[in-house]
Amino acid sequence: MNLDSLEQRIAAGEDVHTEFKLWPVNNVSAAESLVAFANTDGGQFIIGVSDDGQMVGVNDPDRVMQWFDNLAYHNCEPPLTVLQEAVRTTDGRTVIVVNVAKGDQRPYRTNRGDYVIRTTSGRRLATRQELLRLFQASDSLYYDETIVLRAALHDIDASLVEHFVERTYSQKLTDLPFDHETFLKNINLLRPGRDAFYPTVACMLFFGRNPQRYMPHAQVAVARIPGFDLSQPPSDAKQIDGTLLDQLEDTGRFLRVHLPTVHRIEGFGNERFPEIPEEALREIVVNALAHRDYTVAAPVRVFIYDNRVEVRTPGGLPNTVTIEAIKLGAAHVMRNPAVYTLFTRWGLVTGIGSGVYRAIRSITEATGSAPVLLQEGNEFVFLIQRPVQNSVGAA
Repeated sequence: MNLDSLEQRIAAGEDVHTEFKLWPVNNVSAAESLVAFANTDGGQFIIGVSDDGQMVGVNDPDRVMQWFDNLAYHNCEPPLTVLQEAVRTTDGRTVIVVNVAKGDQRPYRTNRGDYVIRTTSGRRLATRQELLRLFQASDSLYYDETIVLRAALHDIDASLVEHFVERTYSQKLTDLPFDHETFLKNINLLRPGRDAFYPTVACMLFFGRNPQRYMPHAQVAVARIPGFDLSQPPSDAKQIDGTLLDQLEDTGRFLRVHLPTVHRIEGFGNERFPEIPEEALREIVVNALAHRDYTVAAPVRVFIYDNRVEVRTPGGLPNTVTIEAIKLGAAHVMRNPAVYTLFTRWGLVTGIGSGVYRAIRSITEATGSAPVLLQEGNEFVFLIQRPVQNSVGAA
């Protein structure tokens, strides 16, 4: 970083990526700052600058940089590697810039055991939900495999388990030498807790009698909006609850009601030609249900506008996953492996990660426009442009 860049950074003030401190620095506070940057999105800890942006500098730059190297190694767990720069001002002062990258071994904590994150107003301890997401992002914890301590075996619908066994194993559960409780234990959907076996999150989402009793945000919000943005009141809207299979079926029904289907005579029959291929829509909704972040207290949202359809999935992309990789079918990182496995056994996903790629190709061929994939805030958005001749005046 040169002096011009430093001055611009200081003039912009402290934010989620920048913190100023005068030397000397308290080692506990400094470790928290390093950990917070690594746990969030990286940033720069600028030493020798006052809170009001005055470049005071440090007297012994080499000592300061050695001190931060030791701090990052001994007071951060796992140890951090920081890149430091000494920037000289026009009046001969030296400011130290400690560059902290977004960590690839998150979550990090201080040697006192504190997990800290950055915010626009500074830093603070991570909440339980934020900590779950950090562990989940590092693949050290899969939330869908955690147990639901308030639920019990009587919250599981045995008939759904029996139907699953018949569909996936081509035999009745009553023909097997164990009951549905033992079966769920064998496939790790009932797991031991403090004093009993408890259903996992994935178990409740697929076989729960009322999953929303324990996970009220695990639902799909659907709406038909006559217009082009959310400023228009919906002409139809629903909150879709139940198991994930219920949500998939009811969301598909809502889409079929509000997206036109053209009927044409082909050969000897009357064939249906949906505006957007139903197989592609199903793939996108399944993808949202399978890969959403269930630690985020928000539903999957599906909006049908006059000119487009949006499927909005709660949660950022998992580590190493990019939008370009998703488009190419090259991203196959599972945020919820137990949920994904159950969808696979139902025959609703292929298990090789090609579904979104095929959906994109199918939609592009049918509508003439490639879908748009983007990250907006804490939602992943799959946007499908509707064909002009069908979207205008649609129900």
